[in-house]
Amino acid sequence: MAGVASPTLDVTKSIRGNTSGAGVFGHTLRIQWSATHMRQEIQAEGVNPPISHYTDAVRFGEVLYMSGCGPLDADLNLIGGDDVAAQARQTLLNMQRVLKAAGAGFADVLKVTVYLTDVNDREAINPVRQEFFGAARPASTLIGVAALAIPGMKIEIEAVVGLPG
Repeated sequence: MAGVASPTLDVTKSIRGNTSGAGVFGHTLRIQWSATHMRQEIQAEGVNPPISHYTDAVRFGEVLYMSGCGPLDADLNLIGGDDVAAQARQTLLNMQRVLKAAGAGFADVLKVTVYLTDVNDREAINPVRQEFFGAARPASTLIGVAALAIPGMKIEIEAVVGLPG
């Protein structure tokens, strides 16, 4: 990718020792890693533009790191009003768009972090989550927050995704 540095890590480690008079042994362990063309920024169509310096998701190898998605339309309008279930549905629709842009689906999601302005809303959003995830059950963390980036937002979800080989 143009403009993205491609770091290389080259580690050489020599191991020397003496094992109870059995003699001196020496081994060299060499690990070489290159991030050339492994990092890809993904901006999905139909999702609100970033409100700061970030992208919808970053693919690194076969892992996708999704930025927090919220209940916004492509014009940054809050969808769902005060209805947290409606906000959750829009949030998950936005996640679906990002997943599709990366060639993945909800079954590929490994971990989600859900931010709620009221943790008691968990019960209201769980049926909506089940609509999108189906039988897939990602690891999940729920965090209660005082506020989110856009006034009126009650929910935001970020995810880590394992991409199909």
